[in-house]
Amino acid sequence: MKSEFILAINELCTERQLSRDVILEAIEAALVSAYRRDHGGDVTAHIDPETGQAHVYSTMTVVEKVQDPATEIALADARRLDPDAVIGGSVTVEVTPKDFGRIAAQTAKQVIVQRIREAERNALYQEFEDRKHEICSATVQSIGPHGVTLSLGRGEAVMPVAEQIRGERLRPHSRIRVYVVGVKDTPRGPEIIVSRAHKDMLKRLLELEVPEIFNGQVEIKGIAREAGSRSKVAVAATQPGIDPVGCCVGMRGMRIQSIVNELAGERIDVIEWSPDAATFIANALSPAKVLNVVLEEREDGRTATVIVPDRQLSLAIGKEGQNARLAARLTGWRIDIKPASTAAVEAFGALSEEVLESDESLLRAAEALLLGQDPLKPEGEEAEPGEEPPQAEADARAGGGS
Repeated sequence: MKSEFILAINELCTERQLSRDVILEAIEAALVSAYRRDHGGDVTAHIDPETGQAHVYSTMTVVEKVQDPATEIALADARRLDPDAVIGGSVTVEVTPKDFGRIAAQTAKQVIVQRIREAERNALYQEFEDRKHEICSATVQSIGPHGVTLSLGRGEAVMPVAEQIRGERLRPHSRIRVYVVGVKDTPRGPEIIVSRAHKDMLKRLLELEVPEIFNGQVEIKGIAREAGSRSKVAVAATQPGIDPVGCCVGMRGMRIQSIVNELAGERIDVIEWSPDAATFIANALSPAKVLNVVLEEREDGRTATVIVPDRQLSLAIGKEGQNARLAARLTGWRIDIKPASTAAVEAFGALSEEVLESDESLLRAAEALLLGQDPLKPEGEEAEPGEEPPQAEADARAGGGS
């Protein structure tokens, strides 16, 4: 039958959510500390996990004549415990006192409390170390000039100003979801740093709201985020027949709207990733429509010149350049956006006067530009297979109408 001592230990373990072995080790260490304080010597302690009975053992050196009773034992006494004992050897002797006394009990209590606190700190640190880079629910405790203090249940977290969503107003006792950035082990206990502005916060929310992402049918290729304002997410399907953008947006936009509400109204653009850089850049500038993308790789970096209709220039650039900035961050290209009229003027300016000798050649060059062809191609040169020259196409249309 278990003693009241063991029952109290079990209750303590349940209340503090600690390992029973950790508690028993803490008590054994306390017993050793209390014994050494009064008697000294090389001792160990053991508590029977079934009965709760405590035993203290001392390792003593076998000598012919005892000078220090705390560390030495006579050969005759040693052979009563171990018939094979010899001088110079050692034997283990139980030295459990009948009563440790008031000072010993107080010392044991202090050590137990200290070890329990250390065990709680280590358990808390390990718990949130395992939850790092994940999303968890938190309750706002207080809001200060240097950050927000939140309760994570067993632990307390800090959300610095830099990790907050700009313009978001939090209220004490309100529940929010946060992203665990990291855990620091400090003398005061684990310091948990959380964020709502981290781009991986958006990634985890998408994994929670979109089953296709969680199951691996849709892959997130990249995220560019300006927390509280706007984000762009590039997604791709890993299986044929799946619309990656449609999966993320959901029926009537319900899936993406749930994430927008969680992030204080942050606008989220979901675009389809493409292995072709030009196509990916054109998609990244959504909702603006792109006419053409010219890629140029140089030693100082990669530049993409993007041609858009004049009326969509401001849409492509975005408010304070935000749309272009996020697209550049998402694709990894420096993006130079030009309206179609400016691009046409520059293209005509690049044509030499020798090529454009007459108004007729100028018209042919303009027509070639509109058809996406090379304006410098000689008139008599054969068209690519499957492509009709512009004049032949015009004659065919005229012949068909007659």
